[in-house]
Amino acid sequence: MVTLPVLTLNQNDMKILSRIVNWYFSRNALPYWCILLIDYTIIIFSGLIAFYFLRGGDAVAHNFWNVLRELLLLLIPYTIAFRIFHTYSGIFRYSSFVDLARLLCAMAVGTVIAYGCSLLIPDDRESLFFSYPSLLIVSLLIASMFMCTLRVIVKTMYDLFRRDGRTKRIFIYGVQNGGISLAKSIRNETPNRYIIKGFISSDSQMRGKWLLGLPVWTEEDDLIGIMQRQHVSILMVSPLQTVHFREQEALINDLIAANIKIMMMPFTAEEWDGKSELRYSQLHEVDIEDLLPRDKIEVDMLAIGRQLNANRVLITGAAGSIGSEMVRQVARFEPREMILIDQAETPMHDIRRMMESKFPNIPCHTIVASITNQTFMEDIFRHYHPDYVFHAAAYKHVPMMEDNPAMAVQNNVYGTRVIADLAVKYGTKKFVMISTDKAVNPTNVMGCSKRICEIYCQALNKAIETTPDSFLQANGRKPCTQFVTTRFGNVLGSNGSVIPIFKEQIAKGGPVTVTHPDIIRYFMLIPEACKLVLEAGTMGKGGEIFVFDMGKPVRIANLAQRMITLSGAQGVEIKFTGLRDGEKLYEEVLNDAEHTLPTIHPKIMVAKVREYDYEQARLNEERLLEASYTYDDMTIVKIMKEIVPEFKSRQSKYEALD
Repeated sequence: MVTLPVLTLNQNDMKILSRIVNWYFSRNALPYWCILLIDYTIIIFSGLIAFYFLRGGDAVAHNFWNVLRELLLLLIPYTIAFRIFHTYSGIFRYSSFVDLARLLCAMAVGTVIAYGCSLLIPDDRESLFFSYPSLLIVSLLIASMFMCTLRVIVKTMYDLFRRDGRTKRIFIYGVQNGGISLAKSIRNETPNRYIIKGFISSDSQMRGKWLLGLPVWTEEDDLIGIMQRQHVSILMVSPLQTVHFREQEALINDLIAANIKIMMMPFTAEEWDGKSELRYSQLHEVDIEDLLPRDKIEVDMLAIGRQLNANRVLITGAAGSIGSEMVRQVARFEPREMILIDQAETPMHDIRRMMESKFPNIPCHTIVASITNQTFMEDIFRHYHPDYVFHAAAYKHVPMMEDNPAMAVQNNVYGTRVIADLAVKYGTKKFVMISTDKAVNPTNVMGCSKRICEIYCQALNKAIETTPDSFLQANGRKPCTQFVTTRFGNVLGSNGSVIPIFKEQIAKGGPVTVTHPDIIRYFMLIPEACKLVLEAGTMGKGGEIFVFDMGKPVRIANLAQRMITLSGAQGVEIKFTGLRDGEKLYEEVLNDAEHTLPTIHPKIMVAKVREYDYEQARLNEERLLEASYTYDDMTIVKIMKEIVPEFKSRQSKYEALD
């Protein structure tokens, strides 16, 4: 008994074979005339088969050369049809349903032309082929089948051999334009990094349907089990489905637990417009920020543009997390001039380079200075006369301000008064101050300092409306400035926020420190928060304190656990350290109906707060500023509590003053 050798292909052999296939079916190796020659051969071969089926083998044997001659003549009408539909201009390995449809149309047109020619043949000259429509039709069907099959086989071989050992199986979440665009992008890549095994739809009516030759599953199915049985390791989320996907907390947790990676648009990316080309490379493996539930925020960009376009805009704190995003968003409206102020030199250098690179046509002045430098600030206002001021400069870290109340007063309180007074003096149209949810029933120095800023701006706006003669611009005219305050909670990705700290702790192997197991916080994207600031600034008429709907609160302990799971790190523990000085378990934003009034925007409300007399607000600030230069923490905070009676300290030495 003879044992035949078994042919096996190792990975190197597969790579060589793949290169041969790619070369042979490329445009250069397979020119147009070769494709045409292949199709000619199929037509002749199909004609002989049709003649055999309809006339028998003896007829083929006795009339072979005559039939062959007529089949060669038959190539003329088909050549005309191929030329019309450009069937030979495509590349075999990229054949699509459109190419197959064009090929079938060409074959049908060629057959019609051939039959029309047969009508011109004299009756006394019988044709072996042209005179029989049945032969033409059967030949058409056989040739079309062979041509389509050949193209499908070539494309299948190409798709098979352009995969390598790293190819991963995926599902796509979304069946609309975004999901289809992702699928096409993946299928057109060489070599294939991903194999699509199915789609997931949020619409239960799509259950059991097929898309691009692949099954569509719904959230009602056992998605994790299905994906595991098909060895799917990645779920790609269509940009059009990200908002809905983030709300599927149970599904997200199951995916993470099953070690199935999630890829979606970064939370910092611009929203996909649904029209431009979408490539899967625009997606990335998710960070925790991408998975936090939040609603899509719509703003009236046209109204904002009408106000800011061709005006001078001054932004304080321009190098900070909020301020720098304000710079980018305001610049898109092409203001006449931008004046950017911050005391952080290196970040301001980065802002200068960004503006030169992305907005070179907008005159921009980057000024390194403190807002507490009253003489320099006045020189800036006198020189530029800004039409709009966005005031984002502030010390914001709660523990730092608990230890340094004098700095909270001098920078946050006095700095705001400097900019606000200069805005009135030099004719600024609108002053928008960015505040915080920590100003609501404050429990710490930082929150109280921002509440005092709110009081001053609101009182100043009311005084301008009721007694405009008490305030004059530098040119002697009556003031026109409208003061608007915006108040919101934590923003994702801001400097010193909890998420970057957790990432660093996980990278070091833990532990991840959380102050309390029940502590919750509201989160919002920086771009979303800035859009709402611009919208509120546009709709504000002066004197309002706008509150943003921050969405659903997030339990910090759950956030930490999910970040640990997403990272894949093993053995990282969560350690509870106790509430820090001045820290609340639950932040308040006054977004309930009892304490707010609605606006035309569903995510922006107006807070109903106690109003203060301007003269009293001014005297309070002056007394507080004078006390700040004593650097006596207890004295400073005592005066702050007198100005804001609802300020009750928590976990702090200042509780003795309550």
